[in-house]
Amino acid sequence: MVELNQWHRGRLIDHLQLVVSDFEGSRRFYKAVLAVIGVPVVEGDGYFYADELFVSPGEPTTGRAHLAFQAADIETVKRFYETALANGGRDNGAPGYRDYHPGYYAAFVLDPEGNNIEAVNHGPAKRSAPSVVLTDDN
Repeated sequence: MVELNQWHRGRLIDHLQLVVSDFEGSRRFYKAVLAVIGVPVVEGDGYFYADELFVSPGEPTTGRAHLAFQAADIETVKRFYETALANGGRDNGAPGYRDYHPGYYAAFVLDPEGNNIEAVNHGPAKRSAPSVVLTDDN
C-alpha cells in the first residue's frame, strides 16, 4: 500500500474522449451521475462534455476505459452508485473502503458501453483550490 501525504490533481489529463455506440444511453447515464458529483454537462450538436470528459457517437468506439470521478464525501459516492444503477449502469463494485490507501472509499459501475466508472473519496483532506480555472487573457 502506498501512503501519500499530499495529492496533486489537474496536472496530467487535458481531456478524455469516449466514442460510444449508444449515445442517448450514455448521455442519460453521464448527465445523471455527473449531477450527483456536481459537474454540469454541456450539450453540443452530436456530443456532450463535462469538464475534461468529451463523449460523442461513432465507430469504432473507444473500447473499454476506467474513469474515476472525485466525490466530495462518502454520501456522494453512495448517491453516485445508486444513480448510476438507476440510469443504465451495472454494478461493478458496491460502495465501500478499498485497500489502495487509508480512507479510499469508492464505488464502481459499468456504463452503457461497458466502461468501468468509479466515484472515489480519498478521506478527510483539505483542497488547495476547488478546481483549476483557466482564463483567456486576450
